[in-house]
Amino acid sequence: MARMSTSPTPLGPRLQRLFLTGLLTLLPLWLTWVVVKFVFVLLSDVSRPLVEPSLATIATQNPHSFGWLVEPWVLGAIGLVATVCTILLVGWLARRVIGQRLLRWFEALVARIPLANTIYGSARKLLDILQTKPDGTQRVVLIDFPHAEMKTLGFVTRVIREAGTGRELAAVYVPTTPNPTSGYLEIVPMEKITPTDWTVDQAMSFIISGGAVAPEFIPFSPPAHAPKP
Repeated sequence: MARMSTSPTPLGPRLQRLFLTGLLTLLPLWLTWVVVKFVFVLLSDVSRPLVEPSLATIATQNPHSFGWLVEPWVLGAIGLVATVCTILLVGWLARRVIGQRLLRWFEALVARIPLANTIYGSARKLLDILQTKPDGTQRVVLIDFPHAEMKTLGFVTRVIREAGTGRELAAVYVPTTPNPTSGYLEIVPMEKITPTDWTVDQAMSFIISGGAVAPEFIPFSPPAHAPKP
């Protein structure tokens, strides 16, 4: 019985499959590294200008014993630790009476600065809204974007009314992926909104992961327009 010969796969398709497999394997690691590096650099740069002069003085006075303190990675690591400790200290003070008084004093000071009061006040209100439960509507919703056959995730920040008709409209903040600090502001009729039972933390995980972290089932049609089974 003659043996059937199988022709080997051409080199081009094999290399293409290997390249795609390697790319899909490394992509999550690369995204994790980018996010961690961004957070590390951001936090370390906050305290680095304050920490670096002191470490440089110590290293100059004792170059043999403490010369390593001026290494870039050491400065970055110490700056990161200092920033994290500062954040923890602020969080601890914010739960105490003296911290709340200092915060009110700082907010009153910022309120006197023309541009800073608008930026700080808007950011403060947005964070307060996302941390509290909404009244009368779900905080995390889906809206039509960029057209009726596609949905995007958003946060209802306020419910307003249309002049003349009194129709309810929702101000919806639509964050971008994977950086939720930038996004769009949409004004959407309430009947066009698809409510969800997601928490803000679940929605943030969905956005940052690019949809990889998501429940198995999600709503898609608004309640009034949901298809009948």
